[in-house]
Formats: sequence, structure tokens, C-alpha cells
Amino acid sequence: MKRREFITLLGGAAAWPLAAQAQSSGEKTFRIGFFTAGSIFQPHNWAIFSGGLRDLGWIEGKNIVFEHRYAENKIERLPELAAQLVQLKVDVIIAFGTLAPLAAKRVTSTIPIVMANAGDPVGSGLVASLARPDSNVTGMSLMAPDLGGKRLELLKELLPQVSRVGVVWNEANPYSALLFKETQAAGMQLMIQVQSIEVRGPSDFDSALEADIRKGLDALVIVEDPLTFTYLRQIGQLCADHHVPSLYGLREYADAGGLITYGANIGDLFRRAVGFVDKILKGAKPSDLPVEQPTKFELVINLKTAKTLGLEVPPTLLARADEVIE
Repeated sequence: MKRREFITLLGGAAAWPLAAQAQSSGEKTFRIGFFTAGSIFQPHNWAIFSGGLRDLGWIEGKNIVFEHRYAENKIERLPELAAQLVQLKVDVIIAFGTLAPLAAKRVTSTIPIVMANAGDPVGSGLVASLARPDSNVTGMSLMAPDLGGKRLELLKELLPQVSRVGVVWNEANPYSALLFKETQAAGMQLMIQVQSIEVRGPSDFDSALEADIRKGLDALVIVEDPLTFTYLRQIGQLCADHHVPSLYGLREYADAGGLITYGANIGDLFRRAVGFVDKILKGAKPSDLPVEQPTKFELVINLKTAKTLGLEVPPTLLARADEVIE
């Protein structure tokens, strides 16, 4: 049996005894689908969801069961996995990133879909507008205005002489494409040449990415995405091997050795997404729940990586950091 088939089977089988236990208590059991284009959840992220639901009275094995579906960055599997959740008649789907909610929306217009951290809900066609989703989709947006520009400004503050920056982005993801274009436009204003480095799969993180790094780039910006997240350690190692400073979108990249990260606080987005699930299970319609945007952003600097690269981080930048890893 293939690994991905085993994971899918295991995810469904794990819910069987829990469902039976809940049904024996006479309480209605709701099925919650967890759906992502990436891989299995990190423990701390899973703790945010399960703990948040538990705090609101939703307890696994008592009144809810989970159905997990992971595409493991095989984008072609998303339609199949989304269809499985529909066939299971889940009551709500929590979808991560942009590609997973898009796949879910294509196969159901009735099952509520809660975006946990969709990149560009309006631009990708997930919702009509943030204020009025006008569909079975609502939840949290990852996108914030001028995010690409702010990241380049941080790089310029750290590296005043920066002139050539490569942007690593998943060309299959509408959010990544939008953020690349935004970064490119900001580069023109800041007199920084922005080079596109498109990736679509695991093979692009070997010779292809290394070849781009060898072209004399001053720094890299890695757009947050299930694909780049899965290979964050490989990207970080390449940057370290070639002494290239790198900026990322999520703090987890700094934990893996990335130099600097700036973006929405994912934990906060996940906690707020739980609130949407709670309201929907209690009868609210997704179309009546406006999409919410990030309100908490975090700047994390890995001082250990900076020292390895021989960089002196300006005191003003260190003072603004939410966390400094030493």
C-alpha cells in the first residue's frame, strides 16, 4: 500500500471508534474535515485547533470527529481528496492555504468551508468580497496590503546595498503569484531588481534553486506556501551553504534557520478560524460571516544565522523584533 493511501485510510479509520462512542451517548456527532495541500500538521498547530474547539465545548469522541486529508504537495490529488470529504458528508471543512479551499469549493456549494489562512480569497475567486462572501466559503485571509513591499523594506534596512533579490514562489498558487507581483512592483519603487524563482515540486529545490542562487543574488524572499513550508529546511540549508540572506513569511522558517521572517501570526489566524467553525456548527451560514484579515504580525530575527552570515543587524531592527533567536 502506498504511503499516502495508508495515511488517508488511517485518518478515516481513526474516526470510527470515536464516532461510535459519540453516537452511543445519544449526542449528535459533527464531522469536521481537515484539508490541506501540504503534509501532516505540526503538533503545536494541531493543538491550537483541537484545544480551541475543546474550549468552546467541541470534544473529539463526544460531539465531533475529524477527517484528515493531506495532499502532501501533490496538487493533482486535491480534487480526489476534496471529493472524499464530500462523500463522507462532513458538516464543515477547514481548509488550509489557498489551493485546498479552492479544490473544496469546486466539488461542493453546500458544505461550509472555513479558510484557515487563505492567501487571496477575493482575487482567487473563493469569495465575492471580504464583507459579503456570498458563498459557502468564509474564514481567515492570510493576505495584508503591501506585504511584499514591507518585506523588501526590511531587507533594505538589514542590507542597505541590496540590489538583486530573488523571490521563491509556487507558481501553482494564486496567492504566491499575487505576492510575487506585489514584491516586484515594490522593487521598482525601492530600486531593487526582483528576480522570479518559480517552483512547482520537490525537484525544484535541488539543482534549479541552487542554480538561481549562484546567479549573484544579494538575498532571497521565500513566499509562504505549503510547498515551500515542506522544504523549508532544504531552502535554509541552500541559503546557508551559499551565504545568501533570506527573508520568509512565517516564524517557523526562522526556527529552521532562516535569517528573518515577517508575516501574519499563524497561530492567531488558526485560533480565529476555530470561531468560524463554532458558529457554523451552531447554525450560522458562511455567507453571513465576513472574511477576517490578519491583525497580528510578527518580526522574528535569527541572530545566530546573522552571525554565521557575518551580518550586523541594526539595533533599530532588533528593537522592533517580536522575537530574537540567539
